[in-house]
Amino acid sequence: MKEETIRDVIIVGGSYAGLAAAMSLGRSLRNTLVIDEGKPCNRQTPYSHNFLTHDGHTPQHIAQIAKEQVLAYPSVTWLDGRAVTATKTADGFLVHTASGEVFPTKKLILASGIRDLLPTIPGFAACWGISVIHCPYCHGYEFRGKETAILASGDRAFHLAGMVRNLTDKVHLITSSESFDETQLSALARNNIRLHDSSIAAIQQNAGQIETVTLANGERLKLDALYAAVPFEQNNDLHVQLGCAENEQGYIQVDGMQKTNIPGVYACGDNSSMMRSVATAVYTGNLTGAMVNHELVAATF
Repeated sequence: MKEETIRDVIIVGGSYAGLAAAMSLGRSLRNTLVIDEGKPCNRQTPYSHNFLTHDGHTPQHIAQIAKEQVLAYPSVTWLDGRAVTATKTADGFLVHTASGEVFPTKKLILASGIRDLLPTIPGFAACWGISVIHCPYCHGYEFRGKETAILASGDRAFHLAGMVRNLTDKVHLITSSESFDETQLSALARNNIRLHDSSIAAIQQNAGQIETVTLANGERLKLDALYAAVPFEQNNDLHVQLGCAENEQGYIQVDGMQKTNIPGVYACGDNSSMMRSVATAVYTGNLTGAMVNHELVAATF
């Protein structure tokens, strides 16, 4: 069923970036619809850190407070659902949901995040976001001084090794030694980072907490944490449908004002930034909302 009222803005994705954008727009009296399917990427993470005023709170707690505050603005409405298509029109865009609803809008904000492509290693998924982690700033303090491993390769592994070595002197690097040059190998040895030239066969865990990691060569490591650099994909293909460009890492390409290459389409949060944190998502969402409002003002003033 098609709705005739054209929104000023539709935001696809109602986590931290989408909610921050919605707050800026709600405070600017913009008729805004947030469409969210309720599957944030950090839903398994027990605690969120490195975000002022909410350090140590659960991701769900932060999101719930944010949603309540955003929806206190009368011009912002919420729809539980999945946006599946988006098309350009003469007046803006049409967004279709999986349930068959169609919503017209002048501007479109993509804030639906990314999906981690986890390896099929037994025990890996159960530990993801708990003791198998991705970011020293988000999780590292809690594992300071602990037995820690890194699963990555090449420059990414070397970068993580330095960051993690700052937090603990018990660092294992699970990767091929052939992915490093002589200078890097020398730095790893100098910092007592132990190289394990193998892959992971399985993770033994209890309620998401690693107990031991078994390598393909039969070696067993007793670990507290494992940093893992895993690939990702965008949570949906709306940006592809609209013609939005991606950068070489697979993020939606935006300029300094969070604009994509398609006029009227913005992106914010994890889908367009490699700095993956609640604080960054809120910042980019806040900026996006302000820039969209600025563009709407300029069109009518």
